[in-house]
Amino acid sequence: MDELTERLAQRKRELEAMKNVVSSTPVVIGGALVIPQGLLASRKGEATFSADAEARSRIQQIAMQKVLEVERSFGHEVWDVSAEKCGWDITARPKPNPDGSIKPDRHIEVKGRAKGQTTITVSRNEILYALNQADKFILAIVIVDGDDIDGPYYIRNPFSAEPDFGVASINYNLDDLLSKATAVETAL
Repeated sequence: MDELTERLAQRKRELEAMKNVVSSTPVVIGGALVIPQGLLASRKGEATFSADAEARSRIQQIAMQKVLEVERSFGHEVWDVSAEKCGWDITARPKPNPDGSIKPDRHIEVKGRAKGQTTITVSRNEILYALNQADKFILAIVIVDGDDIDGPYYIRNPFSAEPDFGVASINYNLDDLLSKATAVETAL
């Protein structure tokens, strides 16, 4: 019991001593000015990643609508499955062959980009699905410049290697991907 009483008394003395602590005036020995890279790029007139979620969403919606329109023009039934996070954004089901046989569905991952951007970010899930279902998978890239739309550009077999374990996404050079693109009509 004496030990507990002594510990209590010690703690009370420590708390009492803390009441009398007076902080001195701080002395500044350095400083930093943080300027967002996006702000610097916009002031220089460079097109970079848009931190504006609304602008990115608008570009992606325009790209999705363009690809849906193109797929419907081929006579395909189309479904937007982007909310399901299955590794692609649009499922397109071609018309049956004249002999009644059914063609496989097309799984299309849509990437909308503002004109001037140089990279496309692809998730691990999208890459793995593309590698596993190479004949079904199409990467569609649409370039948006205000109200002007360039594309879609269809790329079959866009990826050659599985990402390392722990890699969530990979940035690809847009020009390199576009060099693999085929005419939309030949992507049937």
